[in-house]
Amino acid sequence: MLWANFLHFYQPPTQKLYWVKRITDESYRPILRGMLAHPSARTTMNISSILVELWNQSGAGDVIDLVRQLLKNGQVELTGSAKYHPLLPRIPDREIIRQIDLNTATHRHYFGDLYRPRGFFPPEMGISEHVAEVIADQGFDWLICDELSYDRKLGTIDYGKIFALKSRPNLALYFRERRLSYKILSGQLGTGNLLIQGLGPRLERNEYLLTAMDGETFGHHRPGMEHLLFEVYESKELKTVLISDLPKKFPDVTAVNILPSTWALMEKDLERNVPFARWDDENNAIHKLQWELTDLAVSVVNRPSTNRPNNAESRLLLDRALHSDQYWWASAKPWWSLEMIERGAKELRDVVLKDPAATNDDRARANDLYQRIIFAGFDWQREGIVEALAKQEDEEIRQRTDVGLPKLPKSEIDKIIRNLEQEMTLVAGRQEFERAAQLRDRIKELRRYAHEDEAQP
Repeated sequence: MLWANFLHFYQPPTQKLYWVKRITDESYRPILRGMLAHPSARTTMNISSILVELWNQSGAGDVIDLVRQLLKNGQVELTGSAKYHPLLPRIPDREIIRQIDLNTATHRHYFGDLYRPRGFFPPEMGISEHVAEVIADQGFDWLICDELSYDRKLGTIDYGKIFALKSRPNLALYFRERRLSYKILSGQLGTGNLLIQGLGPRLERNEYLLTAMDGETFGHHRPGMEHLLFEVYESKELKTVLISDLPKKFPDVTAVNILPSTWALMEKDLERNVPFARWDDENNAIHKLQWELTDLAVSVVNRPSTNRPNNAESRLLLDRALHSDQYWWASAKPWWSLEMIERGAKELRDVVLKDPAATNDDRARANDLYQRIIFAGFDWQREGIVEALAKQEDEEIRQRTDVGLPKLPKSEIDKIIRNLEQEMTLVAGRQEFERAAQLRDRIKELRRYAHEDEAQP
């Protein structure tokens, strides 16, 4: 078995530099340094180019240098993507292509000819058949998407072969194995040894394991989890490979269609036929208002006019304002942030207000939609809608991700705790007390799991 692990590094264009620095310290820098320390390690990554710009702005030039060195070493390959992380199935083709071109231009600025993307990561793994065709037409060799894009049932993919899009046979499709990806990102497999043991007889099969998750999983969301990667890099039982190298090992190709999906798709969303529910749910009144404002901004900026004044400012504002975060935080499934909702709505409103081709009616409508979005958000909070939605969704997510966690072997839990205690001592010595408290809480959580396991008959 070969492990093709995919990591997604991203922060929104509106992210505060405090958080960029903190997440870089906790996740991005340790992961990249860990790879350099293990020359045989291979990982495919999408690093959104807006994050590279944020690294530059926040004084993290050393992280950009780490990426550059890993590219030179052939240890990392970077995919193409959309610069500002929009949900591609919900924006016009011209905006998709523009976002891809912006991402490429920024990466070429920082990495030059080292940036040679063969694969493509659609933000949120949001994909449809049409979007896949647009991506293929831009010259990419392959696309990564969720397992549910292949079949609405889990566990049906033959990972001993490669797949291709029927309508564009030149585009290979790689499907993330959802269950094992969830087990890793939820902390159920907190060490490299547990991951390898969990694969069991699959280790001897001629197949590949393809997992994908946010890079922030390792160190930021799950303190100490970066050690899982390092332990696998040191193992002789599970070799890591780049996704682009898989066809050399697995020459069989099967042509398939692709189904609309994201990597956050839930079974109940499938039952309602709402594949993009966390960003575009017909039952979510705020989503409907957000997309009405989004469509207005896109329409105004792209309005044809023979005497159109220069709209470079509003064009750039629209590029940035299309990020998917504002819709995600309006889902209340279970994530909710009125601050992010307001910020996204203001960005879209400002596009219309500042575009010279916008009419007075356009500006009035943009202001009205902005206000309705904010008022609806306050209503949801006041009336308990957010709490009800979040509670229901949080329970379902916990059932999905926490099953089996108390069954972790005590020896492996002890190993995780030792790593965390060492890190806690180091960060406390540097007076990074907030990080030390976060590590302390994770240690308490693991000890509780160990105690629950011992108490079971």
